[in-house]
Amino acid sequence: MHSAVKLAGAMILVTLAGCASLNPFSKPPQRNPPVALVEFKPTMAVRTAWTVAVGKSNGFDLSPAVAGSSVFAAGADGTIARFDVATGAAIWRINAGASLTAGVGSDGNTVAVSGAKGMIFAFDGDGKLRWKAQTSSEVLSAPAVTADLVIVRSVDNRIAAFDVATGTRRWFLQRTTPALTLRSAPGIVTNDTAAYAAMPGGRLLAMTLNNGAPLWEVAVGDPRGATELERVSDTSGNPVIIGREICAVAYQGRVACFDLAGGAVRWSKDWSSDVGVGADERFIFAANDTGAVSAFARDTGTNVWRNDKLGYRRLSAPVSFGRSVAIGDGQGYIHFLARDDGAFLARVATDGSPIVATPVVAGDRVIFQTQAGALVALAAE
Repeated sequence: MHSAVKLAGAMILVTLAGCASLNPFSKPPQRNPPVALVEFKPTMAVRTAWTVAVGKSNGFDLSPAVAGSSVFAAGADGTIARFDVATGAAIWRINAGASLTAGVGSDGNTVAVSGAKGMIFAFDGDGKLRWKAQTSSEVLSAPAVTADLVIVRSVDNRIAAFDVATGTRRWFLQRTTPALTLRSAPGIVTNDTAAYAAMPGGRLLAMTLNNGAPLWEVAVGDPRGATELERVSDTSGNPVIIGREICAVAYQGRVACFDLAGGAVRWSKDWSSDVGVGADERFIFAANDTGAVSAFARDTGTNVWRNDKLGYRRLSAPVSFGRSVAIGDGQGYIHFLARDDGAFLARVATDGSPIVATPVVAGDRVIFQTQAGALVALAAE
């Protein structure tokens, strides 16, 4: 167990700072071939509600965002679009005029994306450009958008917050970057008072929305091993806030839940994943590097079930969807597992390209985005 560490000298709230060193890398190619799909009798009817094209991802994690009755999605070519969740009808479609490196952040009133060379674009809810702002380096994860701020983390380990109305930088934090970090899309989530950022080095950081002052920091993974490569332990994907807890997972680290207010560890289990976790009122769901999917009891961390039949299929982050857990794979399949025991319920094929981002749930739809640029909404019947 690892207790929360109050931040003092470990993080510096700065107004001016030099660039931190960074050396992001992609995971080595998978040596094991994906396990063949198992046959089963479907016990859950799933249909494709709609499919639309938004543009190829070009290897970036272009995650969609849901706000109200709309879903926002982007393509690497600069396309940004707003669709009706129920029908898939395009409400508007624009181009940022620059290639994009991350998905969309939106609260419905503001739509924010990250462009090449660290340019941040903010649009009104109707697609009109509101402002552009420059960050210190490339941004690989979707901006977090609140009523007052657009918050991003760049690959040089700076977190910057911009005024949602004007684009003026309100505050930023600089954090020392490990010698090697995973080239992935660790996210930022918010509540009414704080932002919580997945960080390199296996850390989870909480800071105030008002001025970025650090609140607490915890270890989701601890760097271990003789070489720098073995010591990579980055917190992956988006942390998940549920009730009074926040849960996260680290590559070569752990899956764990923490007290939202002070960072105290509720529970942690050894785990390794370069995608985020899913959650509902009973379980925390996680997929590991070998393709195992597990459900952990939210209150105790007990491993309630484990499904090992999707081995090496390059799984996406899981998401709770009704009585199921939905998860995509590297061949474009979307699998539905029983929430209570992990058994296969249904499977849907998309366009054959990898599911590249964290899926999102919007009412009775679960929405995935593929590497080839399809935005797919599925509904259970």
